[in-house]
Amino acid sequence: MIHREGYVTIALTLAVLLPLNLVAGYAGFTWAQPWLGIVSAALLVIVLQFFRNPARPVATLDNHLVYSPADGKVVVIEEIDEDEYFKDRRLMVSVFMSPINVHANRTPFSGKVAYRKYHPGKYLVAWHPKSSTENERMTAVIDGPHGQVLLRQIAGALARRIVNYLEPGQEVRQGQEMGFIKFGSRVDVFLPLNAEVLVQLGQNVKGNVDVLARLNA
Repeated sequence: MIHREGYVTIALTLAVLLPLNLVAGYAGFTWAQPWLGIVSAALLVIVLQFFRNPARPVATLDNHLVYSPADGKVVVIEEIDEDEYFKDRRLMVSVFMSPINVHANRTPFSGKVAYRKYHPGKYLVAWHPKSSTENERMTAVIDGPHGQVLLRQIAGALARRIVNYLEPGQEVRQGQEMGFIKFGSRVDVFLPLNAEVLVQLGQNVKGNVDVLARLNA
């Protein structure tokens, strides 16, 4: 399945590659056609794989569990001062998405959207310590039956567009689509200090499949 955020990009890619191959044929550059065809096919495959969106229903619906909102690698697990919304100490788990990961973001548990705010900013590499507070980012807070969790989508050096479908007051379900980030980025998850983290630093995780933490009411 292809994510809807990729439709325009895929159409533009085809609109450039198809005429380019046709012009090469009509112009008599027969020696270049095989190579041009290989490069065009490779580029199209790269674009298609980036915008893939596999169907992944949550295996166990449980609001004590905070599923990973993204595919990628766990790059940060630490206590940190969260200054935007909670303004207190929180446990932060960060998932870095490389360009080869699925980039659809999903809600980690059910509840009501209590807060949502877009912040323009820089485009530091997504693993930079200051990217969480200085890069372009979108912050959302979901208020669930076992506590509040803050989700922060962060643009990286290549990612220049963050899409977020959540709206304040909206009721969301565990595992539903929450947004998309183009071309490499990260998602920070801010948990209560008493949450039990169930992943390790450096672990590869999948959205809607791997559980980041368990909330303790």
